[in-house]
Amino acid sequence: MENARARSRRLRLAVAHEIVATAIPGEAAMSLAGVRALTFDTGGTILDWHSGVKGALAETGARHGIEKDWTHIANEFRRRSLGKMINLGEREPPAYNIDDAHRMALESLVEEHGLDAFTEGERHAISYDTMHNLQCWPDFPDTLSKLRENFLCASFTILSFRIIMDTARRNGLGWDAVFSCEATGKYKILPEAYNAVAKFLQLEPGEICMVACHNFDLDAAKGCGFRTAFVKRPDEWGPEGPPDRDPNPAHDIVADSFPDMARQLGVAM
Repeated sequence: MENARARSRRLRLAVAHEIVATAIPGEAAMSLAGVRALTFDTGGTILDWHSGVKGALAETGARHGIEKDWTHIANEFRRRSLGKMINLGEREPPAYNIDDAHRMALESLVEEHGLDAFTEGERHAISYDTMHNLQCWPDFPDTLSKLRENFLCASFTILSFRIIMDTARRNGLGWDAVFSCEATGKYKILPEAYNAVAKFLQLEPGEICMVACHNFDLDAAKGCGFRTAFVKRPDEWGPEGPPDRDPNPAHDIVADSFPDMARQLGVAM
C-alpha cells in the first residue's frame, strides 16, 4: 500500500501540474502542464567548471613560476574533453569515461603549452580532484529544493557517476536520481541516451523537461520528444563567454536564472 509520505509527494506533484497549467498562459501552458520530471545537464549548467579548472591550473603554475593564459587553457580543457565525449558509443562500446577524457585533454595541453614541470600528482589533482569538487552556481541549491517538492529532479549528464556523487555531497544537492551516460554507454547527443532516461523514469518523453544552458543538448532532447528549458549561464566560459549564448526560440522555457525558471514552471520562490 502507498505510505503517507509517498501519497503526500504524489499529491504535491498533482497540485504542481495544475499550478503550471494555470500560471503559464497559452501555448506554454499546453506544453508544460504534463511535465512530471526535470532532467538537468550538470557540467556547466549546474557546476562552475571554468572557475575550478582555471584556479587549479593557475595555482599549480604559480608553484612552478609559470604564467600562462589560464582562461584560454581552461576553456581548451573543456572543449577537448567534450569533443571526446559527445556521441561516444555511437559505433562501439566506449573504452573510457569523462574522467579519462579529462586526463587526456590535460596531457595534450601540458605538451602544447610547455607545462612539463607539472608533476603526476598535480596532473591528477587538476584533472580528477578538481572536477570532483566543483562548486555549483549559487542560484541552484535552494531552487532545486523547491523544484523537488513539485517534480522529480534528476541529473542527466555525460559526467561520471562519481563526479555527480562527489559534487552533490560537496554542494548539498539532493537529486531524486542520477542518470550518467556511463551506465548505458550511449552518450549525448545520441537519441539512445535520451530514450534510455525516459525509460528509466517510466515516463513519456513529453512528460520530461530537459534543463540545460546548451542548445545542442536541448535540441537533441527536443528531437526525442522532451520539453526543453534553456537557463542562461553567461559566465560558464569565463570572460570568453559561452559559445552558444543565444537560446533556440523553440525551447519551451528561456530563463535568466534557476529561480526564473522555477517561477515559469509555477513554483513559488
